[in-house]
Amino acid sequence: MSDNLERVLERLDETVDDALARLFAVLKIPSISTDPAFADECRRAADWIADDLNAIGFSARVYPTDGQPMVVAHERAAGPADGKRPHVLFYGHYDVQPPDPLDLWEADPFAPRLADDPVNGRVIVARGAADDKGQFMTFLEACRAWKSITGQLPVDVSVLLEGEEESGSPSLAPFLAAHREELTADLALVCDTGQTAPDTPAITTMLRGLADMEVTIHGPNRDLHSGMFGGPATNPIRVLTEVLAGLHDEHCRVTIPGFYDDVAEISEAQRTQWDALGLDEKEFLSQIGLSHSAAETGRSVLEAIWSRPTAELNGIFGGYTGPGTKTVIPAHATAKLSFRLVANQHPDAILSAFRTWIKGRLPPDCTATFSSRGASPAVSFDLTGAPIAAAREALANEWGTAPVMMGCGGSIPIVESFKSALGMDSLLIGFSLDDDRIHSPNEKYNLTSFTKGTRSWARILDALAREIA
Repeated sequence: MSDNLERVLERLDETVDDALARLFAVLKIPSISTDPAFADECRRAADWIADDLNAIGFSARVYPTDGQPMVVAHERAAGPADGKRPHVLFYGHYDVQPPDPLDLWEADPFAPRLADDPVNGRVIVARGAADDKGQFMTFLEACRAWKSITGQLPVDVSVLLEGEEESGSPSLAPFLAAHREELTADLALVCDTGQTAPDTPAITTMLRGLADMEVTIHGPNRDLHSGMFGGPATNPIRVLTEVLAGLHDEHCRVTIPGFYDDVAEISEAQRTQWDALGLDEKEFLSQIGLSHSAAETGRSVLEAIWSRPTAELNGIFGGYTGPGTKTVIPAHATAKLSFRLVANQHPDAILSAFRTWIKGRLPPDCTATFSSRGASPAVSFDLTGAPIAAAREALANEWGTAPVMMGCGGSIPIVESFKSALGMDSLLIGFSLDDDRIHSPNEKYNLTSFTKGTRSWARILDALAREIA
């Protein structure tokens, strides 16, 4: 460990109370992006963050958008004589979910506090504590310590904090396109991820993609009286349910032809590490009131969530669904589906194969129409690359154990956007936990997640300076 890094870590330990005060200040701002009534609060949060970044030593400004503003900041030192300094772009979001239902909170969701948790010890409780204010403030505090000790950061750093992540990031794509040159760096750092256990760090190395589809089966030209037409008239609800009942086979595999053609198996090293996490399948399912896995036969829960594709029915409706009885044969019936995809699967090809599969199973007198809001492909990263190697070393030194190379069952579209729009790979590191109650009442962030998170980022910046120079 270099003398500078040791001094930076000491500074972080000495200033925990000040760091918490700053975190509490931004947590007090109800920056709820989904509710127009809180637009002024979102702007107040953006202004607060820009002021804090400027106080650290960044050059920061707030950019207006058609929705909530973006915060962009830069701290770039003169490059070394023998080459260019590495440049990273750190991404996070300052907007939060609505706190409802308020009656389930033990205290005001925007009055942050420290509390004692029987499992996790001291925790920070507030809306946004883990998603995402506590997360991005760990990075800002690491930068503050480096600047206060050495006068500069180990690498050039740009920061992008958006205010619409919780409402679908509608302004993000046009903003990236308009500010491509300003935001492009050697590597993106994304903090909106987590760990598998409170004492074990993690690097997220794969994200599933997402494609959605709505299918409507059309039959008769109007709703029909079931007494007058029941029997000879095709019922679109029956057709839809019969077709979709064949979407999975007896081994819970998707039956769409070609669905698995581009799906690769995980390495034995990954499988061994995931198995070593010791996830208890029955305990995992019991938390949601279930007892038997519906994953593909022979696949573990983690493998199913992190590295296997899925086809899920999200909703189905047709005919009369109001109170009482209305005995009709409906003219049409609709289902909404989502496909979670893995690396090398092409969303457009999967959706096209689904449409073909549906049409090939329709009986006479039925047609199908389809609609989709779009898709985001899966993302995976080279486990042997320099950024991951640097982060692995830094995290292991801080936590005393090697980080888990984990997958993520969900999707983070910004990561794919960084790749496709700006040509950057990403390093996904966060310190939240499954029990942080993100999006729920009494959201929390472990105090150790915050303090060791700041120390981890300090180490990672130092390691990146050496590994990707």
